[in-house]
Amino acid sequence: MNRIVANALNTLRLVPRATLILMVLAAPVLAVPTMRADADLMIEAPALKKTGVGFVLLVSLRRG
Repeated sequence: MNRIVANALNTLRLVPRATLILMVLAAPVLAVPTMRADADLMIEAPALKKTGVGFVLLVSLRRG
């Protein structure tokens, strides 16, 4: 009977360590879906106004 109790106590001592290791290993895997859900929420810079200087410069260089 003492052997069964000793085995049970050893097993119960290992359970918190095993749980901690599994949580550390599972955290990145469980975090991936939440990162993908936020992927469409991008903050973009405002579009620059096109002034047309490039076209004028191109035409003036071709005539030169």
